[in-house]
Amino acid sequence: MAAVKPNALSWLALSALVIVLDQLSKWWVLTSLPEFQQIPVIDGFWNWYRTYNTGAAFSFLADAGGWQKFVFAALAVGISTLLAFWLSRTPRRDWRSALPFALVIGGAIGNVIDRFMHGHVVDFIQWHWRDHYWPAFNIADSAIVAGAVGIALFGLFDGRRKQHAVTGKGG
Repeated sequence: MAAVKPNALSWLALSALVIVLDQLSKWWVLTSLPEFQQIPVIDGFWNWYRTYNTGAAFSFLADAGGWQKFVFAALAVGISTLLAFWLSRTPRRDWRSALPFALVIGGAIGNVIDRFMHGHVVDFIQWHWRDHYWPAFNIADSAIVAGAVGIALFGLFDGRRKQHAVTGKGG
């Protein structure tokens, strides 16, 4: 009988933490912040700004009529399922893979919850420099971006490390 290797599914606890923090922050926003009014946190750079997004990143397809909610939810669930499957195949100690996968899963599911509870995603973090505003975002969006960057960077660095190990060249 082959020894069972611990997989990285325990990293789903981080996904759950992201979901809880995301939903608690959105509850706070919905119960405490006025709609569409900037509340400075760091003057000239960061505001609380309660707004809604029916689309995807940067309001992509926000005015599509409602069908996009189901497409984005299905996409998020599909990607989360794939990443969870990969976690089941990832060694628990491989945090470079597990951490970003878990962040993306938590962020994606956090926004899916919004789509079905509210019909849109609640956004509230607004960064700007003078009159140049970044689109408002939330904790789930932050987790997705951090996870995607981690997947890209760690994948790039791990690929180079493996290539150097095979060729015997340092790097």
